[in-house]
Amino acid sequence: MPEKIPGVIAVKKIYVLGALGHIGSRLIRDIPITYPDAHIVMMDNMSAQRYCSLFNLPAEGKYSFIEGDVLTFDLEKLLDKADIVIQLAAITDAAGSFQIREKLEYENFTATKRVAEACQKKGAAIIHLSSTSVYGTQSKVVDENCPESDLQPQSPYAETKLREENLLRSLGDSGNLRFITCRFGTICGTSPGMRFHTAVNKFCWQAVLGQPLTVWTTAYDQKRPYLDLCDAVEAIKFIISNELFDGQVYNVLTANLTVRNIVDMIRKRIANIEVKFVDSPIMNQLSYDVSNERFKSSGFRFRGDPQKAVEETINLLHLSHQR
Repeated sequence: MPEKIPGVIAVKKIYVLGALGHIGSRLIRDIPITYPDAHIVMMDNMSAQRYCSLFNLPAEGKYSFIEGDVLTFDLEKLLDKADIVIQLAAITDAAGSFQIREKLEYENFTATKRVAEACQKKGAAIIHLSSTSVYGTQSKVVDENCPESDLQPQSPYAETKLREENLLRSLGDSGNLRFITCRFGTICGTSPGMRFHTAVNKFCWQAVLGQPLTVWTTAYDQKRPYLDLCDAVEAIKFIISNELFDGQVYNVLTANLTVRNIVDMIRKRIANIEVKFVDSPIMNQLSYDVSNERFKSSGFRFRGDPQKAVEETINLLHLSHQR
């Protein structure tokens, strides 16, 4: 259980948009620990029908839930007394985004644009989640100060995230928008609203069910950034507690790992697994490390453990599938 952070700022209302997804469903359970007096307003359009994310919320939390879509909702009215808005409402499947390019580009960008403009008008600070998938570089190590040539998003999802970043930067420069953009690594770790389409979770699912681990042909020894869900949640709370709405971009990741590293982690629990190589729409990405030094220099300490996240995911799945 996360510890309470001493001396945190007083926050009256925290809005979590897209609250019932993989990150949000864990975050809404942790916020009351740090901000016991905060009113947590959760909003989700229920398109993924994650009703279970609302089950058994901690009794100490002060919650309100709104079923609504940020694409159509009156956000200025909704956010009238908001202190902090955490924008998680998005389609998040990078590989699957090729099949729904226009839908994803419209919905994700429009959602962030409407939320950011409403925050600007109402004086609320916004935590915007981007992705380390905006990088597509030949550099061995990349950070937030990289040249534009290192920003080569390899999917419609990543392209749209980069557009969102530029939008918020423009709103911050031209107006009074208080924001921070976090380029999150690929999430690993358990939550009530977790999905199994990203690498670590998908591989754990396949391993427990005795299926081959389907690995993209080019990806086995390429490094990519991963973010333990514990670190993701603690990072968001750290930003709020330290009022880190400086308009900058921060890479937020626990470790840079190869798929081979992840497979080896799984083999520690399930020895007999088969790896099957498959083609992917996301190809030709070279191996690179993403630096998280900027966020660490702000005072944040990464404590996550991808091996532990793998084990917790396997344990959770084993409860429902004993072989």
